[in-house]
Amino acid sequence: MLPRGARGCLQTALLLGTAVLWASRQSFSEAAAAEPPPAVSAERSLVWGPGLRAEATLPVRYFWLQAVGSDGRNFTRSPPGNAQFEVKIKPISPKEVVQIHVPKFLDRNDGSFLMRYRLYGSVKEGLKVEILYGGAHVAESPYILKGPVYHEYCECPEDAQIWEKSLSCPSEHPQITEDFAVFPSIDLQRMFDEVPPRFAQKMGSIVHYTVIGNHIYRRSLGKYTDFKMFSDEMLLSLARKVHLPDVEFYLNVADWPVEHRKANDTPGPLPILSWCGSLDSADLVLPTYNVTHSTLETLRGVTNDLLSIQGNTGPAWDNKTEQGFFRGRDSREERLQLVQLSKENPELLDAGITGYFFFREKEAELGKAPLMGFFDFFKENDEEVRKIAKEGQAAARELLQPHRFYCYYFKVFQKYAERQAGRPEIRDGMEFVPQPDDRTSVCSCHRKKPSKEEL
Repeated sequence: MLPRGARGCLQTALLLGTAVLWASRQSFSEAAAAEPPPAVSAERSLVWGPGLRAEATLPVRYFWLQAVGSDGRNFTRSPPGNAQFEVKIKPISPKEVVQIHVPKFLDRNDGSFLMRYRLYGSVKEGLKVEILYGGAHVAESPYILKGPVYHEYCECPEDAQIWEKSLSCPSEHPQITEDFAVFPSIDLQRMFDEVPPRFAQKMGSIVHYTVIGNHIYRRSLGKYTDFKMFSDEMLLSLARKVHLPDVEFYLNVADWPVEHRKANDTPGPLPILSWCGSLDSADLVLPTYNVTHSTLETLRGVTNDLLSIQGNTGPAWDNKTEQGFFRGRDSREERLQLVQLSKENPELLDAGITGYFFFREKEAELGKAPLMGFFDFFKENDEEVRKIAKEGQAAARELLQPHRFYCYYFKVFQKYAERQAGRPEIRDGMEFVPQPDDRTSVCSCHRKKPSKEEL
């Protein structure tokens, strides 16, 4: 803290500096006002993304648009004026009728836009995607997606190499490489003998899966395995799109990693798949269940997906709340401690438990907080966090995309299968996990078998 007098001098200096800065900004803005901003050039603007490739089957297809001015420079803010980008998507053949949900572009407030659309049926001939600005075609519009174009529930798995290419999957994932470095070989019989007594009885949150011939089987090991519905969803969705390797694995559906043995321990660690990890655990990390589920349910009533937030980034930075914030259920005791800290320091931290399950006896003491809208979490604090947030947004836009989730899941199963010692089995007590019984999922597979050159 500065002495009171010093603080007053500092405040005076800051006020003078602000006045000078305001004056320079005013003169700059007056000069800028004399030159009208360039108009958006429909021809020069850029369009790209997996939603413009017929073979990239996703629950929701999407692509991006970068507004470019008539001077050839990218816009860094929303373009001025009343004209808006619009998109029209329809089957190429007038004989084909399909329901397509096409919401408006999401303005990312940086000169770029995100477009999403969801098919509720497949088309054999293909789709025509028109992107317009002020009535003029944008970039290379119209885009022709030569069919077939499958919708989410169409069960037409592709060869792995063709599928990975269609999604532009990375050849390597550093996190996967790091995770599997501990496990050069995976003994399936050892897993079968040791996982249930070590983890299922203690944790109660282990699900045992086997995938054979692109069919999925599982058994629950414990009483806290309801979240298997999310892992079922993703496995079934993957199996509809790509030929999965035959694999047998154990998935931890709790909110914390479970394998804390080190690589040089005797016996060594077991490769448990988890939705979370840590520096002191050896779990093989998968994308969390909530982002996985929201990816599958995008544009079907769920708003907290990683696409929709790109158009809902909260208030301007200067209007954000200078306070830490947390909401969540009581899945860890540390969360209860966070709420206690919030009660002791309410000016610094707003933390609350929204649902009690593991520590119900604490509800009377700590209270129950109401659920908050997902976008309310974007109200953050100081300058360092501003930098972190900007860099995090860029990383999230690159890495946390639905098609990258699919690539990641597949690569984990592929790496696991390569290391399996033994043959995956359908064990006693396993049940078959069927594909959704949905009439809209009825479809015919029209893609040709890939040639050797394509492989």
